[in-house]
This record gives sequence, structure tokens and C-alpha cells, in this order.
Amino acid sequence: MFPFEIDETTDVPLWVQLRNRIAYLINDGYFKPGDKLPTVRGLASEISINYNTVNKAYLSLVSDGYLESTRGRGVFVTDLGAAEGGESRAEVEAVLDDCIASCRDLGMDYDDIERALTRKIKRLKYDEARERGEVPGRIIDFEHPSERLAREA
Repeated sequence: MFPFEIDETTDVPLWVQLRNRIAYLINDGYFKPGDKLPTVRGLASEISINYNTVNKAYLSLVSDGYLESTRGRGVFVTDLGAAEGGESRAEVEAVLDDCIASCRDLGMDYDDIERALTRKIKRLKYDEARERGEVPGRIIDFEHPSERLAREA
């Protein structure tokens, strides 16, 4: 039996609950790299939830690198250590946790942090492309004018 119980007391969507549970089970070692997970239809039937809910959770986990889906073969747990280029997952997590905690100390919410990191990564990619002599497409920065003024000051 798949180790998952619906938490009826939370406002967290069911697909997110399932996604978080599977990610936890992978991180905790319950599922190992290479393990085959149940099919979307099989898991939906087993835990009595909608097929689309399971599919959405699986797609999110594939997008985040936890799972790999191969048509006709199934859904498999990926080797997160290998996917990160050999860096220690714990080290990467610690650096990210420190970064997020520092941003939170500055009064930023999670959405602000995500937008700031996305802008920074886009800027770094743009700068690297310019250094290589490539002419990247124009960057459109939709940051708030007060943010731009504070940065330029």
C-alpha cells in the first residue's frame, strides 16, 4: 500500500499534498534512485483520488527532477545526487536555506524571493552571453520602479 493519507484539515491542495509526500519519501530514502513508482492510474485507484490529481503531482516532481517519466516504461525515481553534478545535496540545500532566510530577514515574502532570484539568474545569463560575444535578446525587466531606483542609488 502506498504510504499516503489525505489531510482534510489543511487548505493545501490535494495534488500538492501528494507531491510533497512523494518528495519526502524520496528524500528520506523510502524510494531509492531507479525505483519504479505506480502508474498514474494505478496510484489514483489505490489511494482513491482523481487521475488528474496524481498526474499533476507527478508532472511537478518530474519538473523538479525527482522523477523521470518514460512513455511505455513508467515513472522512476531519479538520482538527485547525480542530477546536481556531484555536489552534495545537503550543501546545496543549506546554501539555499541561508539565502532564503536572509531574504526573509529583509522582509521579503516567498514570491518576492522567487522573483528576485529569477531576475538575477536572467541577468547573469545575459551578462555571460555578452561576455562570450553573443548578442542575446533584449531583456525586459518588469521590476517595480522603486526597486530600480533603490538599486541604482
